[in-house]
Amino acid sequence: MHALSPERIGADDLTACARELRAGSKSFNAAARLLPARVRASATALYAFCRDADDLVDHGADPAASVAALRARLDAIYAGRPGALPCDRALAAVVERHQLPRAPLDALIEGFEWDARGRRYATLAELEDYCARVAGTVGAMMAVLMGTRSPEALARACELGVAMQMTNIARDVGEDARKGRLYLPLEWFAEAGLEPERFLAAPSACPRVRGIIQRLLDAADGLYARIDRGVARLAPACRPGIHAARLIYADIGRVVRDNGHDSISRRAVVPGHRKAWLLAKSYVLLAMAARAPDHPPLAAIGFLVDAVARPDPPAVETPSRLAARAIFVIELFQRLEAQERMAAARMAGRPHSAI
Repeated sequence: MHALSPERIGADDLTACARELRAGSKSFNAAARLLPARVRASATALYAFCRDADDLVDHGADPAASVAALRARLDAIYAGRPGALPCDRALAAVVERHQLPRAPLDALIEGFEWDARGRRYATLAELEDYCARVAGTVGAMMAVLMGTRSPEALARACELGVAMQMTNIARDVGEDARKGRLYLPLEWFAEAGLEPERFLAAPSACPRVRGIIQRLLDAADGLYARIDRGVARLAPACRPGIHAARLIYADIGRVVRDNGHDSISRRAVVPGHRKAWLLAKSYVLLAMAARAPDHPPLAAIGFLVDAVARPDPPAVETPSRLAARAIFVIELFQRLEAQERMAAARMAGRPHSAI
């Protein structure tokens, strides 16, 4: 099989990757529209591979065999001889174009393996190790696709991924519990006088469980507060979408708080009009990002920074283009909100069995 040229991703492969993500990753599709065109194609290829890897390990009969198969696929991709899958061929082109290190992909697959085995986490530090693998890795790789490998920017990108994963966990406590999954630190259950198995058998939003969820959101908020300086190291066209993602995910945590930290019987949702407002806010806050204080990297993501980092030149600000991007992004979320309202109206008119 011939090695792929680094110049471009095959059009058919990219179309197949985009089709797979449209079917199973609505969040990525919305976010991808905020990325500059030069980043969007590479991100689509990367996310398609990650999605395929997650599905293979999560739904396969033998997680160990699935992980071994994925690592063999990565061997071929990094040798420039990818297999027949479109996402493998597309990722091989991305690896060549961006000189993407393999370490984050291996760590991501390890995180998927932990999921498939139902691994639990005794401490917050252990949970951070998990979040670094399933989400911090994506932050590191997206930073590379956006053209930065500075240690500071990478640390903040990885920490943003960790914070977003913590938010997901806090939002989905009830949903995960009903599947027999528990991600909240076990020592927090012990400190609250709760038995994890009893909680999983009958999930309820008792005050002690709500207190644990609050602790996790507090930890995520501490990481969100670090992000600004890292965003300032990105190319100007990439900053709004990443900064907005930080604000929107943090706002999911706000909704969980407003719900009394009950994510067992309720699911936190940030409506479209609120997202539009947060996007507008993100452009105001971007001006202050470079003045934000620096922080030492979270211990759990140190291995990712070490594997990927190298110095890069500072980005040059282009205010007029940034303002134009702001208008585009706000209008995009206004359209998305209108689509949400139309879809909700259609669903309301259907019989219950069709929902």
